[in-house]
Amino acid sequence: MKTTRKSIILTLCCAALLFASCGSKDAFVLEGTLQFGAGKTIYLEELTPDGPLFIDSIKLDKNGSFRYSYEMPYESFYNVHTTPTDYVMLLPQKQEHIVLDGDYRNLSWTYTVKGSPESTMLWQLQMYTNEGLDSLQQLVNKLDRLDHQLASNEITQKQYDDQKVIYDSIYLSYYSMQQNYVVDMINNNPGTLPTLIALYKEFNRHPLIDPAVNLDYYEQVLTALEEYMPENPHTINFHNTVERLKFKYQQ
Repeated sequence: MKTTRKSIILTLCCAALLFASCGSKDAFVLEGTLQFGAGKTIYLEELTPDGPLFIDSIKLDKNGSFRYSYEMPYESFYNVHTTPTDYVMLLPQKQEHIVLDGDYRNLSWTYTVKGSPESTMLWQLQMYTNEGLDSLQQLVNKLDRLDHQLASNEITQKQYDDQKVIYDSIYLSYYSMQQNYVVDMINNNPGTLPTLIALYKEFNRHPLIDPAVNLDYYEQVLTALEEYMPENPHTINFHNTVERLKFKYQQ
């Protein structure tokens, strides 16, 4: 059978595409645009069971845009930093194309993410936390004004105490709403790594699920992870964590 130059080129192109596809089967692509990020740098790290592991720095172009591909060895958490304290957490799956946008100056409060269901789950959790913190700050401002009114004798001690009871009740309702959110997230997404983040979530520096009181949630998350992803390093590490907690709190 006669082989033409055109058919040879076509065959080579197909082979190249197949090779590229096979070579990237464990990779995810991350791209996006960060406002006010022109010419600046973001940093990618993996949050391993042993702690943060620096992966790479990514230079943004003159429009604040970027594109990056990374071949990950296993499903894990990845932080994208603009500064050491301003970052967002992603949870890519292999072959996902993730789009991350936001404001470089305040990434964790402004970002959006698309193309990655579990990263989106973490984004929704962070946005809900941010809303709660906004409400909390407004409450703190009211408490500050109340303290000032008492100090300047604008109100009596009884008036202060009565209003403080109301504000304390409002705070507890904010805490309860945050707690209910993470409990629902755990119950509705068994066997997924976002449940680990929900489990460790804090509000106003207080744990939403305290292992000293609610160790059963830790055991629930572990049981599901060991069913769906028993070989994942995060599951193995979490198994050891739960064993230590059980030894500490079930004595």
